[in-house]
Amino acid sequence: MISLDFNFNILTRDLSHYLENQVKVGLFGSGVGLSLVLGFSAAYTCYYLISVAKKPQLISGGKNFCQFLRDHCPVVSETYYPTFWCWESRIQTLLRPFLTAKPRVVYRNELIKAADGGQISLDWFDNDDSLSHPNPATRPTVLLLPGLTGTSRESYILHMVQQSRDLGYRCVVFNNRGVSGETLLTPRTYCAANTEDLETVIEHVQRTNEAAPIMAAGVSMGGMMLANYLGRKGRKTCLKGVAVFSAGWDVFECTASLEKPLDRFLFNSYLTSCLQASVHRHRPVLEKCYDIDHIMKAKTIREFDERFTSIMFGYPTNDDYYRDASPIHGLKSVQVPMLCLNAADDVFSPSHAIPVEAVKQNPNLALLITCHGGHIGFLEGLWPRRSTYMDRVFKQFAKAVIEHGNRLNDLS
Repeated sequence: MISLDFNFNILTRDLSHYLENQVKVGLFGSGVGLSLVLGFSAAYTCYYLISVAKKPQLISGGKNFCQFLRDHCPVVSETYYPTFWCWESRIQTLLRPFLTAKPRVVYRNELIKAADGGQISLDWFDNDDSLSHPNPATRPTVLLLPGLTGTSRESYILHMVQQSRDLGYRCVVFNNRGVSGETLLTPRTYCAANTEDLETVIEHVQRTNEAAPIMAAGVSMGGMMLANYLGRKGRKTCLKGVAVFSAGWDVFECTASLEKPLDRFLFNSYLTSCLQASVHRHRPVLEKCYDIDHIMKAKTIREFDERFTSIMFGYPTNDDYYRDASPIHGLKSVQVPMLCLNAADDVFSPSHAIPVEAVKQNPNLALLITCHGGHIGFLEGLWPRRSTYMDRVFKQFAKAVIEHGNRLNDLS
């Protein structure tokens, strides 16, 4: 990585050059004004390099997994330099969808049937131009799960598809029921606790390309669903490895954090309205079983879950649903290598609820914690258009699992 001295010198030199040519008037003349600006800039740079840019904390339940990551995923040992003008968690979270580019990806859509008569939408990127894996029968497959209201068109999903394409892999995005434009055939959507649709998708992907290795990556709620799936399946899965990004590990703590005044205003209300919009879009099929008018009056995600999600999936209370949806309870049963990335400043998944102790008890788990990054933010570079820290973690881990997975067969 670039040294601190180099960063400091480059920033100071460029700023000095800019100010000498652009700043004309200071407090008591251009010299004093320039000195003040340079002094402030130098102080800010020192603060950034000392307090903001830090190496992530890597935690694992076993030395073997930890060494595997250091050998094949150098990003876990590198200093993470958040974009210096927007490293605060909420700013990273809010700006990421607008700052990061959306790579052009052409999907092939497939609708598959679920056991209850519903349908699930899968978006495939076949990568038929792959040079490293020209045989489609054995081309590695990466299964991607978006967040709470996300689809295959989210920028973070498109970036992971792009990274997979560069590696020569195939991708398939699992869109939760009713979110990507398909018709809802039954009065059922999705939740983090229920993994039946995910099991159906994984079985279908495996049957489609039986000789191809499969790994998966989930973001936010998609990561929670993956973690819950692994906690319930143990070794009975075809997945070779899993990456989980910005997951909420304890739903009680996540919702409590998002109900704080500022975070409720910035995030909670907006996400609630997105969930309600999906319900409204499928009102003809849902109103037969649920009080839609009551659901549409919910002001927070918790109220929405109390009136809709927990009822849909048959939980006696919303607390029962939240307990079942919290991946922290099943981590001890995970038997597949799983790398988890969280930012300590993520308001969606507060740092005190990150399962550090649980991860230390399972050799199949590794947890990478950055000081900054927000929720699915992880912006880096002066103008973070092309790639994020999360993208780099994903690409290196996916390559490591597919190409060096034999080292992961026994992590105990």
